[in-house]
Amino acid sequence: APWRPTMSLTPSRGCLLDLPWEDILVPHILCHLPLQQLLGLQRVSKAFQALVQLYLANMRCFDSSQISLAVPRAAFLNLLKDNKVLQQLVLQNCSDWLTDRELLPVIMRNHHLHHIQLKGCAQLSCHALMVISLNCPNLRRLSLAHCEWVDSLSLRSLADRCKALEAVDLTACRQLKDEAICYLVQKCSRLKSLSLAVNANVGDVAVEETAKCCPELEHLDLTGCLRVKNDSIRVLAEYCPKLRSLKVKHCHNVAESSLSVLRNRGVELDVEPLPQTALVLLQDMAGFAPFINLQI
Repeated sequence: APWRPTMSLTPSRGCLLDLPWEDILVPHILCHLPLQQLLGLQRVSKAFQALVQLYLANMRCFDSSQISLAVPRAAFLNLLKDNKVLQQLVLQNCSDWLTDRELLPVIMRNHHLHHIQLKGCAQLSCHALMVISLNCPNLRRLSLAHCEWVDSLSLRSLADRCKALEAVDLTACRQLKDEAICYLVQKCSRLKSLSLAVNANVGDVAVEETAKCCPELEHLDLTGCLRVKNDSIRVLAEYCPKLRSLKVKHCHNVAESSLSVLRNRGVELDVEPLPQTALVLLQDMAGFAPFINLQI
């Protein structure tokens, strides 16, 4: 049992630390404090240090953004060294130093993770994704945005073992091509949110397969996918009745002729339609309006 002090604030009033630690303080009080404040609380006394260590060993969510702009490597290792019950791991501001050496032991100790955020962690390797695949069968949300080390083989491993995925962010994962995306959506048909943004390798084949395999899809980000064209947007409109938002900014081959169906259905789009007066003018010019890109 954790060490407890016998001090009290007054002869007739008990100390906060007199409350049951595991039944009251950890699950009902400390869980509402920002991580930065908890770390400061450790410096109050040895008793508070022991209490915070108990909390850290049992916390379900670790979000590095709650600590500071940049979490030191030593602090990260100390904070998570005893935890085996994490469910959410957000490490996007650890990118300056986070490598496989620091991350993999945490992943291998925590088999209940369902949300992992590694945005911008460029010093990891594809082996990290393999380890996530093997140790996190219940994973539902994964952000690998700007992780250019993600390759086709590691993504296939993820798709084979983490079929409960509902949200995947592959923004700027430029090694991935249509074939890898198709394999992912075929295996993970529960996807509700997918970002393929800033990848010139992604084209109509990947978008159409996503539409046909993921009927629950609600959010799709295709920003900067230069090979995406009108045909795949029409397939998306046909096969994804639950779609709520679509981003196609800088997709220069996507025109209002394909977007209008989604727009009329109330889907949120990140490009505006051409004003009606300009559209009428275009229609008077040789009848090319249906084929002109009307993004603004």
